[in-house]
Amino acid sequence: MNLGIEGRRAIVCGASRGLGRAVAESLAEAGVNLVLNARGLEGIEQAADEIRKKHGVKVDTLAGDLTTEEGCNRMADAFPSIDILINNAGGPPAGDWRSFEREDWRTAADRNMIGPIFLIRNYLDGMVDQGFGRIVNITSIVVKQPKAVLSLSVAARLGLTGAVKAIAPSVACNNVTINNLLPELFDTDRLRQNLTTIGKKNGRTLEEEMAEHLKNSPAKRLGRPEELGATCAFLCSEHAGFITGQSILLDGGFYPGLF
Repeated sequence: MNLGIEGRRAIVCGASRGLGRAVAESLAEAGVNLVLNARGLEGIEQAADEIRKKHGVKVDTLAGDLTTEEGCNRMADAFPSIDILINNAGGPPAGDWRSFEREDWRTAADRNMIGPIFLIRNYLDGMVDQGFGRIVNITSIVVKQPKAVLSLSVAARLGLTGAVKAIAPSVACNNVTINNLLPELFDTDRLRQNLTTIGKKNGRTLEEEMAEHLKNSPAKRLGRPEELGATCAFLCSEHAGFITGQSILLDGGFYPGLF
C-alpha cells in the first residue's frame, strides 16, 4: 500500500533501537525523510547510516534529552518544520511505589508526560498551518491496565493520554491527528529490564518471568518491533486522517477488557 507520505519529514524520538528504530525503518520504507533522536549520538548515527543505505531517504540526527526544556528547544531550533512527530521515551524504573521519592515522580512526569506535551506544542501549530500533521505517542498498555510495580509509568503516561484526548479534536479539521500506541510484551531491551525487576520480586529468573507472562498471552509470543513500526507508519499515512485521539493496543490479546 502506498501510504501517501513520501517526501514528508518525521522526527522519531528514541530511534537508536527497539520500537523507535522499528518506527524509523517503517517510515523510511514509505519514503519519509527522518530526524532521528536519542540521548547518545553513536547509536543514532549508526542507525542513520543503515537507514540511508537501505531506503535512500534523507536522515538527520540530533542527540539530546527531549524530556528537558533545553532539549525541546534545540530540536525546534534545528528543525522548525516537520510533518510527523513520534514521541517515544523509555519508561521510568519499576519498583514499589512507596520507595519512590518526589524527584522520581517529577522525573517520570518530565520523561513520559511533560516532555512529549512540549514537543507537541512546538510543532502542532505549524502542522495546522500546512494542513497536514501526524503525531503518535508510543506509550504502554499500563494506560489501560495499570500495574503497581510500574506506578511511575502509569501516572505519567495517563497524564499524556488525557492531554492528547483533550487536544486532538481541536485540530482534526486541519488534517492533523494525534494518537497513542499502547504496546505490551514486545521483544525489546526495556521489556527484559522490567521483567527482570518483576521476576526478582516474584522469586523468578528473567526466563521464568517471561514464560509466566506469555502463559497469559493469547498470542503466546512476544510482539515483533516491526509490527508496531508498520502500525505506526499507517497512523502517519494519508489514509489515517479520520483516526484521532485514540489509544490503540498492540498486545496479542493480552488486555482482557472490552473497552
